[in-house]
Amino acid sequence: MRRLSSWQRFLPAALILAAAAAFLQARDRNEVLPERQDLSSLPMQIKSWQARDLTLTPGELEVLGPGQFLLRDYASAAAEPPVNLFIAFFPSQRSGDTIHSPKNCIPGSGWAPIQSGRISVPRADGSAISINRYIVAKGTSRDLVFYWYQAHGRVTPSEYWAKIFLVTDAIRLNRTDGALVRVVIPIAGADGEGAALAGGLEFIHQLLPLLDRTIPR
Repeated sequence: MRRLSSWQRFLPAALILAAAAAFLQARDRNEVLPERQDLSSLPMQIKSWQARDLTLTPGELEVLGPGQFLLRDYASAAAEPPVNLFIAFFPSQRSGDTIHSPKNCIPGSGWAPIQSGRISVPRADGSAISINRYIVAKGTSRDLVFYWYQAHGRVTPSEYWAKIFLVTDAIRLNRTDGALVRVVIPIAGADGEGAALAGGLEFIHQLLPLLDRTIPR
């Protein structure tokens, strides 16, 4: 096996250190955040789903850190599973308070992931995004979970790429704002996975065009 030369081993580390140094140097600059609407301005009705607001506990807010949060249940008039929507928006992540991955929270709340992957969701403009798709279980209950990271018009399912973009956008745009979007649908019965998947994807398709007003490009 060919051994890497010393400079080949050093270069990736040097690039990471250089990016980190530039990021730290940019920390003292005031960020310029485009105008945006509050998360609460998202419609209470999305197609056939009617929402009710839920409240995060003080403990949950303490874990999440300084940001803006939305937690809602959207129920359809039809006999479809309700949709739980959670959005965490951070106007700045320079102080070290970065977005938490749902993968780290799921086991702590007693839900165990039993299936994971990614799925493509079409957008209204004909493009598509890739998001995470999980099935989690707690006792006899199962939920279908979708989530993704969104910032500056960019959507990624990867926590690692979200952090890379955080550094590069801090340098390039002087912005570290970003959001996590999570959608959860209960799976009812042995044959409920298909209904949950179809309903979740339709809800996300309707939601995506609405997010730009609250998660600025």
